[in-house]
Amino acid sequence: MSDLAAHDSQATAAARTPQDLTLPRRPWRRSTTPWARIVEAHYDGEGTPEKPYLIGWLPHEQENPMDFAPAYKWALTVFVSFATLAVALSSSAYSGATQEMGRELGGSSEVITLGISLFVLGFAIGPLFWAPLSELFGRRNLLIVSYAFMTLWQGLCIASPNIGAMVAFRFLVGAFGSSPLTNAGGVIADTFSANQRGLAMSVFASAPFLGPALGPITGGFLTIGTGRWQPVFIFLTVFTGLILLLGAAFCPETYAPVLLRQRAARLSKATGKTYVSRLDAGKSTAFADQMRIALVRPWQLLFREPIVLLLSLYVGIIYALLYSFFGAFPIVFQQVRGWNAGVGGLAFLGVLVGMMAGVVLVVVFYNPEYVRIASQSPGGLAPPEARLRPAFLGAVSLVVGLAIFTGTDGPNIHWFVPIALGGAPFGLGMVLLFLSIQNYLIDAYLIYAASVLAANSVIRSLLGAAFPMFTRFMYSPVGCPTATCGIHVGPGIATGLALICMPMPFAFYKYGESIRRRCKYAAQAAQQLELMRTKSRKAQGEIPSEGKDAVAEKSETEPRTYHNTDTGHHSDESSPATRPPTRSTSDSERDVERQ
Repeated sequence: MSDLAAHDSQATAAARTPQDLTLPRRPWRRSTTPWARIVEAHYDGEGTPEKPYLIGWLPHEQENPMDFAPAYKWALTVFVSFATLAVALSSSAYSGATQEMGRELGGSSEVITLGISLFVLGFAIGPLFWAPLSELFGRRNLLIVSYAFMTLWQGLCIASPNIGAMVAFRFLVGAFGSSPLTNAGGVIADTFSANQRGLAMSVFASAPFLGPALGPITGGFLTIGTGRWQPVFIFLTVFTGLILLLGAAFCPETYAPVLLRQRAARLSKATGKTYVSRLDAGKSTAFADQMRIALVRPWQLLFREPIVLLLSLYVGIIYALLYSFFGAFPIVFQQVRGWNAGVGGLAFLGVLVGMMAGVVLVVVFYNPEYVRIASQSPGGLAPPEARLRPAFLGAVSLVVGLAIFTGTDGPNIHWFVPIALGGAPFGLGMVLLFLSIQNYLIDAYLIYAASVLAANSVIRSLLGAAFPMFTRFMYSPVGCPTATCGIHVGPGIATGLALICMPMPFAFYKYGESIRRRCKYAAQAAQQLELMRTKSRKAQGEIPSEGKDAVAEKSETEPRTYHNTDTGHHSDESSPATRPPTRSTSDSERDVERQ
């Protein structure tokens, strides 16, 4: 009783404090939760270091990102989508200016291509650091800092004195620009509940696919219109700079663990008692621990789990083929057909149309199909293999598109055939496979989803960085009987790789469950899923109190479903750009939602 009285006394004193100690006012915030309400609320615990008060969100408070106004949530969705689009656009716009850079900066075509390869290599390295850093410092701070440095390196590209400096700056742009790819999708998961998130994720999911296809078109026309390569990087610098300014002015912190951690620290300072966020209870928030898990566990999963290894290689090959096209299309359509850089960039329109068709197909057809399967499954949770159904069409479409492109990319065949009949099926297959496999890995590994996606991202980016470096050799006519036969050899090799990988979705759909039972991490994730199913049935769709303990045991860098016992809201950790809008909206599935 004495502790309670002391707590009440401190709460009364703190209530007189005119300053809101929870969060400072910012341009985006219309109101903040009254400090008196925060201090006087009842929290579990005793306020001692051994048994601290455990704080969560209060009902219907403005500080909770889940309670932001719908219009503001959509404004944030559009913002993070453009932030991701700018990074993806930067990765490929470079290809539209390679000829002019070669003439002015010097260097062989292979060295110039390093500007693409090292950019994508930055995608592999950056997320290993941005993900654990966001756990400590939040999404907003990471986005602002990384975008500031990205804009700086982007601007230095304009003044590059030689090709060596250019490719070095490009690597730094990619490494710092990878931050939105890992954290932007989390902003959507932080602000939208599961039954509201589908359309928002569909808007966001299109950004990583649109960017690489729009980049060569943008870069090509900027180069051909001015006759110089610098306008490409001026445009990219202005684009990223505007996003940086908008983010600094209007983007709030949305990551619940960081917000509640800050609130707990201020409560402890104001009252003299010990407060801890429910989401941090019993867990280490040390940076060293988070970095250790972030750097070690992805490799453990990659080399101990055959599902992760094989499907990561498949996605990596798809990603590599896309980036190899940035070097191949200028050869096929500019060198062989004689198109200029601007018109040559339009060759990516076929791939772009296919990508958009894939996103629409997932939203309109495959998402309702998955919801139906989930509703007929025990506990309302479909088996992970149900996520692979879109990959059936994707695997076949990828091979068909590459095969058509291989046979029709010569100058004697009308350009419409390789672009529309070859490029569009390739884009369609790539999106269906990418989204399907990412979803499958998340559902199959559940509590290890963040580490699985990190492993997948590293392999994908490493292969994406490697392929462009030898694209020119694949398309070279050396050893060919005719001057143009080399342009058939390169896509022929790509078709062969896609054909070898094509059976994977079908095989894992049939045998995936039995394989997962024999894999250490997949089996642990399956046990966790079954536990959640059981609790979901007992509580009729509501997470019981003991469900929080299971959540608390998860690693700091693993994806979590945060259940607010005060409001009933959930806030999910997300990986970027990899989580498509294909989740069931049933209450039982919401308990295991993983972005």
